[in-house]
Amino acid sequence: MSRQNILITGASSGLGRGMAIEFAKRGRNLALCARRLDRLEALKAELERDYPGIQVFIRPLDVNDHDQVFEVFNAFTEDFGGQLDRVIVNAGMGKGASLGTGHFEANKQTAQTNFVAALAQCEAALTQFRAQNSGHLVAISSVSAVRGFRRAMTVYAATKAALTSLCEGIRVDLLGTPIKVTTVHPGFIRSEINEKVEKVPFIVDTETGCRALVEAIEKEGENPFVPGWPWAWMRYVLKVLPLSQLRKFS
Repeated sequence: MSRQNILITGASSGLGRGMAIEFAKRGRNLALCARRLDRLEALKAELERDYPGIQVFIRPLDVNDHDQVFEVFNAFTEDFGGQLDRVIVNAGMGKGASLGTGHFEANKQTAQTNFVAALAQCEAALTQFRAQNSGHLVAISSVSAVRGFRRAMTVYAATKAALTSLCEGIRVDLLGTPIKVTTVHPGFIRSEINEKVEKVPFIVDTETGCRALVEAIEKEGENPFVPGWPWAWMRYVLKVLPLSQLRKFS
């Protein structure tokens, strides 16, 4: 099934921006939102220049303003004439540090953005999908959802595990309906969230990673891990690694 009208949160940079470009290459209409409007305006101009056959709508959005999430999603639906085909819950952050080291506010901000704000986005998307009895909800989780990690990734991994669990519950709730739910688990893809991290195993560049993300999303599977190599099998390895070995991944 071709999902023509696609909404992406956190679209001003990183994976969100990269996915927007990949979907534009496929001729899809885009609704792009993020906090940084200037970056969205630049991306919109780039996409309309390179892919003149598509529609691109942009709006500023802070996903931690939950009322605004519903307002912006509804406005984008109206832009598309009442039909929203796919929502990609992508906005997130990776702030934080080991618990007990004085960085509670950063850890709290990551928890709120990656889970509570994601919940608001899922609610807003599914309100529209239930009304039209169709749609594809996509949540960008992480390979880190399979295990606990240390230091800056402790809270981040916990939020991604929570997001994966949330989406599985939504999937169960929607069994037998035309509404599909995909939880994508990216491995290490170079983006703004990890640009300062030097040693990362199996990391790929943004373009390669986003192309793999979009290919997985288009298949509408339940829990893809991308890029397929090595993460399709590495997820099983991570689940059984001793803690001493798990330390090397964070």
